Amino acid sequence: MYRFLLTPRWWVINVFTLLAIPVCLFMGSWQLSRFETRVDTHNQQQDDASRERKAAARPLSDLLPVTAKTSGERATATGRYDTTHQLLVPDRRLDGRDGFYVLTLLRVDGDVGGGESVADGKAGAGAKDEPEAKAGAGAKALPVVRGWLPGDADDPAAAAKVPAPPSGEVTVTGALQASEHQGGDGVSAAGGLPHGQLGMISAASLVNLVPYQVYDAWVTSSQAPGALKPVPPTAAEGTGLDIKAFQNLGYTGEWFVFAGFVIFMWFRLFRREAETARDLALGITPPEPAAPTAPGADRTPDDAERTRSPSATA
Repeated sequence: MYRFLLTPRWWVINVFTLLAIPVCLFMGSWQLSRFETRVDTHNQQQDDASRERKAAARPLSDLLPVTAKTSGERATATGRYDTTHQLLVPDRRLDGRDGFYVLTLLRVDGDVGGGESVADGKAGAGAKDEPEAKAGAGAKALPVVRGWLPGDADDPAAAAKVPAPPSGEVTVTGALQASEHQGGDGVSAAGGLPHGQLGMISAASLVNLVPYQVYDAWVTSSQAPGALKPVPPTAAEGTGLDIKAFQNLGYTGEWFVFAGFVIFMWFRLFRREAETARDLALGITPPEPAAPTAPGADRTPDDAERTRSPSATA
């Protein structure tokens, strides 16, 4: 009764089933291991963050370039704030409330020049001696998020609450962060923002806004002045319990469901073939499907006469 398993059709079904089940189980186990790795990374980050809060801050140069290991570590940098290029980063949430970041560029390798604008800097370049001009041209800036404010960045009343950055040389201490990318939480890369606003904190988005080089990193200050609130550091991309971690967990369930579906379909096909073979062994043949009839072929002449249109009988 089970000789149908030796037919070419069933050889293909059996081979496919034997290959598909291990593949689905392997992929599900791999996705589960990815999720477990992210959980372990998240726990490690929590432990590291607790230690970093107690550890002394390290110079910025010792932590660059930003990696998954150095992201979130406490960094310190000394320089002067560029008061003419303070930016607001809208649509950022903190403690379940909508608000915006206040970002100011810290010139760590040179003087800001007393807060002169881009045009003033170009016009005044000839008034400087050559060594000072070269030093200003080679200066780099570090984006510093000085804090967060609730409200809408487009609201003049909310923007008026932003405290002015301190003048003179300052030392900033905060958590080092990697440049943001499109798709991050709160990141807006669509453009079209008003003057003085920034959608994504990155060197690529700042290169056309300031007349000097910018570090491919930023710092969220641990101390926020005035009405500002400190912005907590975020986990490095690809680590921690982010949306991708739960996607891995969802993919794990999908692959295991696929494996169960393959087994279910094999048993369903097997049972149908076994029932058909048993019926044939008992001399029971399945009914043949009736041949389709043409429309109106089963009508009688009287039916055709009754359905004739009035115009035809006129």
